[in-house]
Amino acid sequence: DKLTIGVGRNLDDVGITDEEARYLLKNDIARVAGECMAEFTWFSDLTDQRREAIINLVFNMGLSKFKQFKKTISYIEQGLFELAGTELLDSNYARQVGNRSIRVANMLADG
Repeated sequence: DKLTIGVGRNLDDVGITDEEARYLLKNDIARVAGECMAEFTWFSDLTDQRREAIINLVFNMGLSKFKQFKKTISYIEQGLFELAGTELLDSNYARQVGNRSIRVANMLADG
């Protein structure tokens, strides 16, 4: 059995180019941004950097998992971005992804 994507594209033998990977990523980011816009009324009010942080989180863990970060989301809704970043760092997510979580928390805090 060969791993395929799309309409029978054989990833084992053909793979994808860097350009194709970037195209897929761009589409995935657009999809996640749309999910965030639909789910969170406050999302469009955030700075670009904070929107990127939320997209990063939702892309990494999925929307349903991110929605479990109730304190972090509550702090974001209240505009308490430094607390949101701190709360994010006190999680299994942060322990699992390491430096990525620090970068995302800083993006939230610094806006």
